[in-house]
Amino acid sequence: MTGSSTARPTNSGPASGPDAPQTLLVGLTGGIASGKSAVSARMAERGALVIDADVLSRYALQPGGAALAEVVEAFGESVLQPDGALDRAALGAVVFGDPKDRERLNRIVHPRVRQQARALRERAEPGSIIVEDIPLLVETGQADRFDVVVVVRAPQKERIRRIVEDRDSTEADARARIEAQATDAQRVAAADVVLDNSGTLEELHDQVDDLMDRLLRADRGGLAG
Repeated sequence: MTGSSTARPTNSGPASGPDAPQTLLVGLTGGIASGKSAVSARMAERGALVIDADVLSRYALQPGGAALAEVVEAFGESVLQPDGALDRAALGAVVFGDPKDRERLNRIVHPRVRQQARALRERAEPGSIIVEDIPLLVETGQADRFDVVVVVRAPQKERIRRIVEDRDSTEADARARIEAQATDAQRVAAADVVLDNSGTLEELHDQVDDLMDRLLRADRGGLAG
């Protein structure tokens, strides 16, 4: 089994034979500033192939691409920086304030992200543990397509602090971003595994290591007991 830090977009890959080992498909999600990126990085260190939906989204919205052109058509040139690149802060200010605008953006970006994720899955070595890091996994109804769904949780107060301090945001904006996503209860209802990120990074890593040990021992239909 081979690992990767974060998988990059591709368009093709080798086919698997009928006797190839079955892969284990893991869906990883969590609210904004819950610590999901720290979990996916640790899983990659432990040998998982991580497909990051945010990375694929940024790739899809590169200057000159069809997706960015559609975004500008939908939301206007105010979402662009002077050099023609996407101004993510400006776009975020628009879509986080209006559910209809968020849905419009999702209709542009999500199909492209899923297409690239599918290509990366097909390219993976047979028998891999493939982790799809998807912020809106629950909101987009994708839980059923994974063998295992992992949810990262952290107290809302701590998440707000992280957003304000790490992302140069206001508390009001942080709360708006949290409220625009699924609730903790909705995520937990879809989860097979919940990781608690209310403590230290070392404690979080210990939970991830335990999870990876279980996944590595698991039948390809789910977790080992």
